[in-house]
Amino acid sequence: MTYFYLKAFHLIFVITWFAGLFYIPRLFVYQIEAFHKPSPDKEILGKQLKLMAKRLWFIITWPSAILALIFGLSLFYINPTLFYMPWMQVKLGFIILLFIYHLKTHHYYKQLQNDVVKKTSSFMRIWNEGATFILFAVIFLVILKSAINWIWGVIGIFVLGILIMLGFKLYKNFRDKNPDA
Repeated sequence: MTYFYLKAFHLIFVITWFAGLFYIPRLFVYQIEAFHKPSPDKEILGKQLKLMAKRLWFIITWPSAILALIFGLSLFYINPTLFYMPWMQVKLGFIILLFIYHLKTHHYYKQLQNDVVKKTSSFMRIWNEGATFILFAVIFLVILKSAINWIWGVIGIFVLGILIMLGFKLYKNFRDKNPDA
C-alpha cells in the first residue's frame, strides 16, 4: 500500500512541477514584452511580473521538482526492478532532459529578474513547448511500456511539433493583424 501512496504523491508533484514549467515561460513572454513598453508601464508591469515569476518559481515549481524526484526515487527504493525495465531507462533519459530544461529555464528566470533581456518573446513562446514534448514522451512511455509503441509515440511527438509550429505561425499572423488579441 505504501508504494501506491508514494506513487500518488509522485504524480501530484510531477503535475504541479509541469504546471510551473508550463506557466513560467508565459510569464517570461509578458516580462519581455513589458520590458519594451514605455514608462511607467515598463516599471509597473515589470515589477508585478517579476513578483509573479518569483512566487511561481520558488513556491511551486522548484519544490514540486524536488518532491517529484524524492517520491520517484522512493519508488525505486521500494521496487528496484523498475530501474532495469527498458521503458524506464528511456523515461529516465527524458527526466534528465526535463531537469536540463528546468535548469535552463532557471537561467532565463535569473536573467529576467535582473532586467537582462537576451531572448525575444517569440523565442519564449517556442521555449514554452519544451516541457510539452517531454511530457508527451514520458506519458507514452509510462502508459505503453513498449519499444514499438514508443516509436509511434515519438512519431506522434514530431507530428505534435509540426502542429505547434503551424499554430505559432497562425497565431503570429493573427496577432500581426490584431495587436490587442
